[in-house]
Amino acid sequence: MLLAKQRRAWRSQSMTMPGTRRAVGVLFGGIACFAARTVLVARKQVEAIDKAIMVRVQAIHHPWIERAMVVTSWFGFPPQSRILPPAYAAVLWIARFRLEAVFQLAAWGAALLSTIVKSFMRRPRPVAGKDVRVVAATLEGSSFPSGHVLSYVGIYGWMAIMANQLIRPLLLRRVVVAALTTLIAAIGPSRIYLGHHWPTDVAASYLLGSSYLAALVVLYRRLKSRRVLE
Repeated sequence: MLLAKQRRAWRSQSMTMPGTRRAVGVLFGGIACFAARTVLVARKQVEAIDKAIMVRVQAIHHPWIERAMVVTSWFGFPPQSRILPPAYAAVLWIARFRLEAVFQLAAWGAALLSTIVKSFMRRPRPVAGKDVRVVAATLEGSSFPSGHVLSYVGIYGWMAIMANQLIRPLLLRRVVVAALTTLIAAIGPSRIYLGHHWPTDVAASYLLGSSYLAALVVLYRRLKSRRVLE
């Protein structure tokens, strides 16, 4: 009877997660599109388009917009970028969601993935000039891909999935998921607006980050289902 209850609970929880087939589709589709963009960047075939988009985005200039963009990017700079991710996992662990906590740490691995790709690409970051504005900040590594975007999609994407699965009160669940998805959606424009990354860097990072997150979902579902059946 206990096993039957566990299975029913898992089925109920799994209904709030992306389907395995859809996750696999996102995984391979994202990797393919990321690879295509990487080739274009390596051949320097997107520089004119990148600059044109950046100039248009930065033309929307207002103090409160810049403040919002700075706040959005704040979570991705050290030391908070090295303190918050393990803290999120610790909360899950203390709440006895041990497997979920391990995957929350794994989601942080998107930052390492960014570092690895950067070491190969070494694309120069935008430089302040007549048409391009760069807000002062401590920046690490090259421009492609965006470490902020990759990390946010991994870390806060996983948090959104877990919030949608674990939070019972409907209103609270919707508020938390909306806040997390808004943060993920805003980080890309933030990096362009502040002049820290080219638009292609951001787009490629969303693609690679989505693939990484989808891989976590597929692996999590398999491990979780095995635990229930044991």
